[in-house]
Amino acid sequence: MKQAKKKIFQEFIAAKGLKSTRQRDIILDVFLSSDRHLSIEELYLKLRAKHPGIGYATVYRTLKLFAESGIAREIHFGDGQTRYEHLAAGEHHDHLVCTGCGTIVEFENEAIEQLQDEIAAGYGFLIKNHKLELYGLCAKCRG
Repeated sequence: MKQAKKKIFQEFIAAKGLKSTRQRDIILDVFLSSDRHLSIEELYLKLRAKHPGIGYATVYRTLKLFAESGIAREIHFGDGQTRYEHLAAGEHHDHLVCTGCGTIVEFENEAIEQLQDEIAAGYGFLIKNHKLELYGLCAKCRG
């Protein structure tokens, strides 16, 4: 799947008339290797250790390009930070967000998805996109 996302991004860059750069490739590799929802700052700090020549602005602009290309999506959990997660076409999941420690857990539940579709249909509504975020305390913070 990592190679498919790289290909999608390379095709997107070419279609926009942008150059494929070594810095973008490095940022993409590190981003796709992470299983976390990364803020710009978190990704920048991960990169800075091995690649001090990559600046914050480059990371910012590159993450925006990832989102624009469809290989990533911007998410906001109400804490003032924009985070990015990688995704594939047709892929969907929801989130449990701990308001204590900030842990984010991804989950999928077919019953919830079906119920949302039924509710929308009952109102004559066609869902194009949606997100479900549940906020509370994780087991560690509750204990």
